[in-house]
Amino acid sequence: MTEPPGGLKSVAHALDLLDCFLEDEELGVTDVARRLGVAKSTAHRLLTTLASRGLIEQNPANGRYRLGLHLFELGHLALERIELRRRSKALLEQLREVSGWTVHLSIRQGADSLFLERLVTLRGMQAMERYRRRWPLHATSSGKAICAYDPEGLQARIDAGFPAFTPHTITNERAFRTELDRIRRLGYATSRGDLMPDLASVAAPVLDSHGLAVAAISITGSSSELGEHPDRQARLVQSAAKRLSTLMTQRAPGATPT
Repeated sequence: MTEPPGGLKSVAHALDLLDCFLEDEELGVTDVARRLGVAKSTAHRLLTTLASRGLIEQNPANGRYRLGLHLFELGHLALERIELRRRSKALLEQLREVSGWTVHLSIRQGADSLFLERLVTLRGMQAMERYRRRWPLHATSSGKAICAYDPEGLQARIDAGFPAFTPHTITNERAFRTELDRIRRLGYATSRGDLMPDLASVAAPVLDSHGLAVAAISITGSSSELGEHPDRQARLVQSAAKRLSTLMTQRAPGATPT
């Protein structure tokens, strides 16, 4: 593969550097140099440049680097400008109130599901021992609900593989396809111990006018409570997902027909 021009290569390294913080809260110059495969002087130059713009910051206590608050500002702006999230907010609030569980709105990014919104409850928080915004599609009810109605998402997950998180995680294509067939029959997806041992969830897809999944709404709680009888929760998330599907397919006020 041809190396990008110097300027573009530097930008690529800077973006790769930010991705290093997906897994680690803080990193030193040596850590960054090793992960990017660059000299320590190059890593230091990248770090100081990003720090000068507030994208990362240096911890004065130990000299290591962490993500900066300017990234939070940009991320918050990005979220606020997503129409799907704006239109879903009232529905998600209502779903949390009625169900009593933590509620998520997710979309697909590549082979992963990405949480755009999370409305928490105390018992929902207790069930989720580790929270992050991105998880592989096959390990969450939201991801499975999306893949059942998104062939590109399914293929992306097949290409990426099926890493195991617990003994209950689906780890092969055949089992995943069987699960998606079941989801299409029921109209909703479940997860019980797939991602974390005591975590259960129920999700329904948000579909566009062509019947393709653009997102999923889910309820998350403990396996012992939510996992035993998911039917009532499934009806709630299906209703919310259908209402959001309708909102998203309605023409915006003043829009010209295409």
